[in-house]
Amino acid sequence: QVQLVESGGGLVQPGGSLRLSCAASGSIFSIAAMGWYRQAPGKQRELVASITNRGNTNYADSVKGRFTISRDNAKNTVYLQMNSLKPEDKAVYYCNLAYITTTSRYDYWGQGTQVTVSN
Repeated sequence: QVQLVESGGGLVQPGGSLRLSCAASGSIFSIAAMGWYRQAPGKQRELVASITNRGNTNYADSVKGRFTISRDNAKNTVYLQMNSLKPEDKAVYYCNLAYITTTSRYDYWGQGTQVTVSN
């Protein structure tokens, strides 16, 4: 069973930075793709950034150049460094682990961590 525990959210002023962490239990972390999603009030959950088990990354256009996703397989942890935060980045951020086989995809989610960008 996989469990994901996020941390690092909070309140930050516009232009500030936060680093989110997601620690995973279980033995499949190193072979799984990891992602950060967010959901703002009244909006659908959207992909923010993802990283494959080989370290290839992908970002939403709205965060390119400001956010960086990384992973430490030795610690079973994925990070999201968020710089130059904007009020529109306010959302609940969710960690996702995707275990993908040739025939199936298994998704696991964390409980979410709130990020608020405000004066």
